Amino acid sequence: MTQRHTGGCHCGQLRYAFTAPLRDIAHCHCSICRRTSGGIVTTWLTVPRASFQWTAGQPGAYASSSSCTRYFCRTCGCQLALFTALSPDSLDVTVATLDEAGQAPADRHIWVSSRLPWLQLDPQLPEEDEEIL
Repeated sequence: MTQRHTGGCHCGQLRYAFTAPLRDIAHCHCSICRRTSGGIVTTWLTVPRASFQWTAGQPGAYASSSSCTRYFCRTCGCQLALFTALSPDSLDVTVATLDEAGQAPADRHIWVSSRLPWLQLDPQLPEEDEEIL
């Protein structure tokens, strides 16, 4: 059974929902995620794009590369989602913005070629130098 999941930004201006399993969850170590989030790693889950909807507010959009657009709250700055043209039928959602984030543990590391050398996080998980789509 597929569950409905919800989430939102810190200030509450943006809310979202999707109906899809919590799967394909990865700790991303790329420098773009670090610079756009201000964190040392961003954990993403991938959902079918058609299953995702904004339920409150309209996000800001930022083209962080030629193939990626990141969606964020214009009020509090929270980064909530990412669309990549390399995978047009899906959307990545930041796990930390889920209302039940504890239900979505990561299953792998991606872009470890960019990982900070002093970071040790979930060493038992498989690693990819980049991301295999």
